[in-house]
Amino acid sequence: MPVGDEAALERELSRADAKVLVLCSPHNPTGRVWAADELTRMAELSERYGVAVVSDEIHADFVHEGYVHVPWTRVVGAGGGAGRWALISSGSKAFNFPALTGAYGLIGDPADRAEYLRRMETAEGLASPAVLSLTAHIAAYREGGPWLDAVRAYVAGNLGFVAERLSAVLPELGWEPPQAGYLAWIDLRATGVDDAELQRVLVERERVAVMGGAVYGAPGFVRLNVGCPRAKVVRGVEALVRAVEAVR
Repeated sequence: MPVGDEAALERELSRADAKVLVLCSPHNPTGRVWAADELTRMAELSERYGVAVVSDEIHADFVHEGYVHVPWTRVVGAGGGAGRWALISSGSKAFNFPALTGAYGLIGDPADRAEYLRRMETAEGLASPAVLSLTAHIAAYREGGPWLDAVRAYVAGNLGFVAERLSAVLPELGWEPPQAGYLAWIDLRATGVDDAELQRVLVERERVAVMGGAVYGAPGFVRLNVGCPRAKVVRGVEALVRAVEAVR
């Protein structure tokens, strides 16, 4: 459903077969940071229709200047609805250690929490977290603040470059940096390019892989990862521009 479309959300939650709302907060791939009143409304609607909420907040540590992430625990704690909920996250996105396969979760209802742990232990054989992952999370959250601040600033510069370059050569896009994350979600529909042909040119001619929006149910968009050295971002953006010009 469209991001921020409350009417569409309520229609989906009111369906008889709606059981769980999976919320991405901040949103991937758009980089949208949900406001407190939006989250409160989601909580109210979910509780009204008996829908559990699983809030995926893995990008929460990468919110850019001027925006504030509101965790789901604060929403339910402020009276925005109780219901059944879980908040899941990991340091793997912000601190770049996904290979350690670690994550953590908070589950509001004690019975749900006990059942989740029972299933993990009996069905999955996972009685404890990976030691390396646990150690990495503790170190990152205790001591990684200055490093993360520097990385966010660097990525903000990368996003600024993308905005400046696209504004200069493809002004019809009206692209602006996301509120969170290191992903540039770019709407190319104004150019009229064909998705399949664009991907072919990017891969075969430019030797650059950019994820197409169709993966997210949004044809006409591309998702460019800028969480990398500036030189790679420049190469990727220039390749995208050349590919668009070649197929439009």
